[in-house]
Amino acid sequence: MCRRKQPHSSRPDLRSSVEPTPFAKLAGMAETDVSATPYSGRTAWTRNLQTPLRSFLNTETGSAAVLLAGVVAALVWANADPASYERVWTTTLSIRIGGAGVSLDLRGWINSGLMAFFFFVIGLEARREFDLGELRERRRVALPLLAGVGGMVVPVAIYLAFNAGGAAAHGWGTAMSTDTAFALGLLALVGKGLPERLRAYLLTIAVVDDIVALLVIAIAYSSSISVVALLVGLGLFACILVVRAADIHFGPVYFLLGSAVWIALFKSGVDPVVAGLLGGVIALAYPAQRSDLERASDLFRLFREQPTGDLARTARSAVRLAVSPNERLQTLWHPWTSYAIVPVFALANAGVQLSGSFLAQAYTSRVTLGILIGYVVGKPVGIVGATWAAARLGRGRLRPPVGWASVAGAGTIAGIGLTVSLLIASLAFHGARLAEAKVGVLSAAVVAAAITWLLVLGTRRLPRRLRIRALLGTPDLIVDLADPVDPERDHIRGPHDAPVTVLEYGDFECPYCGQAEPVLRELLRDFGDVAYVWRHLPLNDVHPNAQRAAEAAEAAAEQGAFWEMHDLLLEHQDRLGYRDLIGYAGELGLDVERFEDDLRTRAGAGRIAQDVDSADLSAVSGTPTFFVNDLRHYGAYDIATLSAAVKAARARELVRPTAG
Repeated sequence: MCRRKQPHSSRPDLRSSVEPTPFAKLAGMAETDVSATPYSGRTAWTRNLQTPLRSFLNTETGSAAVLLAGVVAALVWANADPASYERVWTTTLSIRIGGAGVSLDLRGWINSGLMAFFFFVIGLEARREFDLGELRERRRVALPLLAGVGGMVVPVAIYLAFNAGGAAAHGWGTAMSTDTAFALGLLALVGKGLPERLRAYLLTIAVVDDIVALLVIAIAYSSSISVVALLVGLGLFACILVVRAADIHFGPVYFLLGSAVWIALFKSGVDPVVAGLLGGVIALAYPAQRSDLERASDLFRLFREQPTGDLARTARSAVRLAVSPNERLQTLWHPWTSYAIVPVFALANAGVQLSGSFLAQAYTSRVTLGILIGYVVGKPVGIVGATWAAARLGRGRLRPPVGWASVAGAGTIAGIGLTVSLLIASLAFHGARLAEAKVGVLSAAVVAAAITWLLVLGTRRLPRRLRIRALLGTPDLIVDLADPVDPERDHIRGPHDAPVTVLEYGDFECPYCGQAEPVLRELLRDFGDVAYVWRHLPLNDVHPNAQRAAEAAEAAAEQGAFWEMHDLLLEHQDRLGYRDLIGYAGELGLDVERFEDDLRTRAGAGRIAQDVDSADLSAVSGTPTFFVNDLRHYGAYDIATLSAAVKAARARELVRPTAG
């Protein structure tokens, strides 16, 4: 992608092809073959354009396998040599400076130390969803909040029903939290066919889940509180806020202050993982601004002309500051937490000795049954029930972003609780009860995955229209395109009344726009009910001929030949000089004198500026950026992926008339 900076992107990955999304296969939308003038093809490269949310989901999904390996390794180790398993994790490690210090066993350092980074990433994701994601529209906060709380209250109530009046009732927090990584990973495995938006909805619920779980840890599972140490921790956190307000971006300062907050909370008796969440939620997330990107580009150009150390430092700083602190920190810490910290946590905490007699005892234990039934029954009942109640009481103002079959799938897969559940279990239980709690957590994960798989199989057997409605529903989707398509103004190729419109912000000199062009031609050839819109976004700071090429296209449009010129410009991206453009006008049979006059007077500059302004309003800063029915398209732009996006859009249009 050519970009000033794509506001919701991470490092791209070139691939030759991408399979259609499972939903496209499950929905069964048939492609429409229409006769059309054959388009000349060229090799279409595929670029995987990712949003932070998609990147987050991919990281969690990929790390599920590593997490599973950690669980299996813990079980094998604990049963092969239980003495060495406990000996390793109970080894005491101390850090002391003079007479002061912190002393914990190895498992404690992992649970209270490394897991602070896990909750730091959770805080980053919560802040990003609030600033840029589904929750940026504040009224949408209510639904995942209620669903998340409902998905915790009902399992806790079931657990307490099994253990009321007993000493084990104190472990009620073990039955409430969903493991984000495991749930998303197994959802990708057993939930093939569920729409992509379900993963985003589940993630927002899981963020609420994790935040509430952390509050529970801080309040219900902390030891006696030292008020002085707690006040010191809060004061140090206030210092972090002051440093941030002073616009200081030196990472070691934040790390030292954050470590001091962690130590103060540890000394206060509050579980210090709270420090991680507090640090994450204050990291702002925002799209890259065009002015910042152009400044970075200018500074890099100066460095290219005069490669000195000072200019290198200045250019590097400008590039770094063009990206929000939230995205920078996500890029740095999320892979570490997903692929290292959480699997190590599982290795340290999931080990339990299994035998026939122990399992017979565990599956009759109120602790095990309370956790198992709480997750398998309580989670789906709580999430689906709270979502339904919110939609019902909201009288249509609050609607889930997916259909009810998908909401049910979110509820069943949310019954996978591992990371936080094991953490709370280690705080609430010891000895045999801790082992029973681990069996309940692990068993619930297996059963929840199996129920989700059966739900997907059942959904596949529904009639086509009912199946689409059950999966997609009739959500009130956020419109990403700030300036709607206007047939009186926009350049449209295809039927103006098409149910699906694909809009591209493009740059005639951008090589990725050139690579996407034959794919779009193939899309229009394969789908007769798709309209294609081009809007200009010349990246003048990186493509010196882009603005003039756009003005040439507008000059051709004045003579009714926009699309003919559009095709020529993308076909000859390496020949966009002034004489080349005049030659293309002659090749198309235009009035060359009039064309040259329009080009010389820059007659189309105002029209192009309007497109650029509309791109800024929609937070578009790179090319090509696509919108399908006003929703931003994320992911690759090969024919399979764009076709799947078109089919999903048609499916939404199919059920939209029945929304009432």
